[in-house]
Amino acid sequence: MLKSLSSFSSLVVLVLAALIAHAAFAVEPTKIKVLIVTGGHGFEKEPFFQMFKDNAEIAFTAAEQGKTNATVYERDDLPTYDVVVLYDIARTITEEQKRKFLALFDKGIGLVVLHHALVSYQHWPEYEQIIGGRYPEADGKSGVVTPEVGYEHDVEIPVLIAAKDHPVTAGLKDFTIHDEIYWGFRAQPDVTPLLTTTHPKSGKPLAWARTQGTSRVVFIQLGHGPEAFVNPSYRQLLAQSIRWTAKR
Repeated sequence: MLKSLSSFSSLVVLVLAALIAHAAFAVEPTKIKVLIVTGGHGFEKEPFFQMFKDNAEIAFTAAEQGKTNATVYERDDLPTYDVVVLYDIARTITEEQKRKFLALFDKGIGLVVLHHALVSYQHWPEYEQIIGGRYPEADGKSGVVTPEVGYEHDVEIPVLIAAKDHPVTAGLKDFTIHDEIYWGFRAQPDVTPLLTTTHPKSGKPLAWARTQGTSRVVFIQLGHGPEAFVNPSYRQLLAQSIRWTAKR
């Protein structure tokens, strides 16, 4: 009888241990797999990538391309990512590269577009539709500043939360960031504004969300340099954009 009770107790312990182990495994989330695309525009790499290193929710791969190509979309592992983050400026893209880029949105892969990536592919209208807007280069030349289209560095920007009930902005309050403003950029009518500003010279909105196919897309105009990269509100905004576009 004692032996039977001992065996039963051992079985109970084993079952409980297995259940606890299974529960621990079940709540351990798989990290969001992120491809970060850079190139075609200078930036301070260490503080930029530190934002992603400090995000425990993600596992990221960095990929660099030039202004005159879009070779990142030829990667064999492209369909395996949960989210693609664009922080590049690319000028040209082949028809095959377009096809592979567009295939992301059939698979539900998320897209987060940061800052100067708004300038890419000036002659590809579908890119503007996908990301939700465009910074049109003044006189067709890069870096030209006019009263109609331009940018300004080292600006104290008051940022207002335009969509307080959106998962990308959840928990965020209005904040100030030292960053670069753009003006003269356009946003498509189907975007959901997430951030805006009272800065009289800056374009609006500062961030927006939309859907493309089965994918979620976020654009954030902010993010020029180290002052932005260490800003806690900007970091939270970026992390939540990745999480939302990954459908987590």
